[in-house]
Amino acid sequence: MIPKQEILRAATYTGLSAHVIEKDYVLGWLLAGINSHEALSNNWVFKGGTCMKKCYFETYRFSEDLDFTLKTAAHLNKKFLKKTFMEIGEWIYEASGIEFAAEFMKFDIFENPRGKLSCEGRIFYRGPIAPTSARQLPRIKLDLTTDELIVETPVVNIVKHPYSDEPQEKIKIQCYPYIEMFAEKIRALAERTRPRDLYDVINFYHLPESRNLAKEVHRVLLKKCEFKNIPFPTHAALDMHRLSCMAGWNDQLAHQLPVLPAFESFWGQLPEFFNWLVE
Repeated sequence: MIPKQEILRAATYTGLSAHVIEKDYVLGWLLAGINSHEALSNNWVFKGGTCMKKCYFETYRFSEDLDFTLKTAAHLNKKFLKKTFMEIGEWIYEASGIEFAAEFMKFDIFENPRGKLSCEGRIFYRGPIAPTSARQLPRIKLDLTTDELIVETPVVNIVKHPYSDEPQEKIKIQCYPYIEMFAEKIRALAERTRPRDLYDVINFYHLPESRNLAKEVHRVLLKKCEFKNIPFPTHAALDMHRLSCMAGWNDQLAHQLPVLPAFESFWGQLPEFFNWLVE
């Protein structure tokens, strides 16, 4: 396990909390453990904000949760998940020295609004600066679902792990390809209009890699909206959620960024973005 001083130096360099950096460090090893497990490596597909940070854009907002679409519905089972993550925890401890508290692991299986099963997991850990008291252990949240349409073929990406104990063979994980990541974020913005979705969509839009992808993103997004039985997103439909999105801007994003940009600098770009997407 890397020393506490390495975490503190990274926190000073990035201007973020040491606990945020420590969680980013542990997330890398948790992804390594998931990829190492025979039952999960080809059946779990990584997505979401942490996938953007760890697999696509290293200089990006720090994220805290791990989101996966599961190809195998039978994996949404408490006994299976507890046993599997105990095995993963043992593997990670041997490889890195990070300790996962098996006794506190929690997996809640529930029906989503579409009547499909999903799971919210909690994984507690002791890292370089984590407290020893069980009541104060930091945690990583897992969001697992089978209720997603994967349009494009998943890819295996190298996980960005800028720490001194990065394995020589690198950390890898199966994840959504770039176009599907972009389309999924637009779909999420349309369904829940959360600050982080707005931040992610506008950042995707401005990346040079996205410049000529409007037609492909539109195609994938259309299929995802049809699968979820929701309207194709428009600026007018989002505008009714502007105030609630603005209200959560600081609380949801400030701790993930060295400097938080103004809300209006992102919201104000939505008309231009939607013109790009549909025209």
